[in-house]
Amino acid sequence: MDEDFLLLNPGPVPVTDEVLQSMAEPMVSHRSAEFEAVYERAQDGLDYVFTQSTLSGESTADDGTSLILNGTATMGMEAAVANLVGDGGEVVSLVNGKFGRRFARIADRYASVTRVEADWGESLSVDDVAEAVTDDTDVVTMVHNETSTGLLNPAKEVGQIAADHDAVFVMDGVTSIGGDEIRLDDWNVDIAITDAQKALAAPPGVSAMYVRERAAERLDGESAPFYEDLDWHLRKADSHQTPFTSAVPLFRALAVAVEDIESEGIENRIARHRRQSAAFREGFHAMGLDSFPNTDGPTQFSNTLTAIALPEEIRGDSSEKFFDAVKDRNVSISGGQAHLGGEIFRVSNMGHLTSEQILRGIRTVGEAMQEVGVDVDIDAGVETAEDALDTKAVSASDD
Repeated sequence: MDEDFLLLNPGPVPVTDEVLQSMAEPMVSHRSAEFEAVYERAQDGLDYVFTQSTLSGESTADDGTSLILNGTATMGMEAAVANLVGDGGEVVSLVNGKFGRRFARIADRYASVTRVEADWGESLSVDDVAEAVTDDTDVVTMVHNETSTGLLNPAKEVGQIAADHDAVFVMDGVTSIGGDEIRLDDWNVDIAITDAQKALAAPPGVSAMYVRERAAERLDGESAPFYEDLDWHLRKADSHQTPFTSAVPLFRALAVAVEDIESEGIENRIARHRRQSAAFREGFHAMGLDSFPNTDGPTQFSNTLTAIALPEEIRGDSSEKFFDAVKDRNVSISGGQAHLGGEIFRVSNMGHLTSEQILRGIRTVGEAMQEVGVDVDIDAGVETAEDALDTKAVSASDD
């Protein structure tokens, strides 16, 4: 019998049966007490994830509000910028991947934007950021975990620069929040944004943000987009409501998903994601493959997804046979985006994945490589990944 379908894309990610089943409950009004109870559960769980995502589980902020938006994280990105510079202003956007570029493109519609850029997969220069941000800068945007390249960008350093110039620091934590450390106070993050379908392990369609007091005081509801008026969203959140009709089944699913995170314990969840990402990365290296991103500079490898350079002989159009071979084994992975199409592949360890599934992913990639003529050492890759999972499990329990 064929193995079950294995989803290793960086979103949507695998969800639990309980999350799925929650969406099948009888429909209720989005203005009912029943729905308000769902919103409150989701909001309480999001408060936990946004403010206690450390390896020790300590609180990193207590002065903000978790909001749930009826749209994916791109809506949250636009809402953050548009509410802060809706009548014009100056934004500095950091770009070293697709989603940093998206943030800058959103800001272009509302403000004068200065881009601090690096090649996709390369480290941003903190010196360049410091030079670009001035006392006239209203907002600094940055993608913490750049999903298109598998790099963690330097949130602490960038947040300090923004704070030094009294600029609002808006951080896209779409593929880090719920799976890696987030330190809102230490990093001077004023607004943090995430998506249900990523490390929160809920279905796609809603997103969340944590709006801290300093940012809330600067929101411009008069010029904000009507649907994305964050001041309105904050007022409604006080009564566990949204301004407009809520996606009731998706809110239910999100509530269950964040409660699952709290049950696992955020410190355990972060350790699990780090262990699994190390297994992917070290396993692929042992197999004979190379990481795509360059961690020279103030960056690190992502702990929620892994980007690997395709061997030269199967790049470009030749990569299609490799991806087809993976698909034939009932596994789904992602290729590169934009100009990285045909250059890299990406696998995610977000969601509820077991060690056995991580190992299956590594083995599948190795078998697909061999099928298209690439000489890789599958046994070495799997054995190295097994060691990484076991060793780092012990290390995490010792912390």
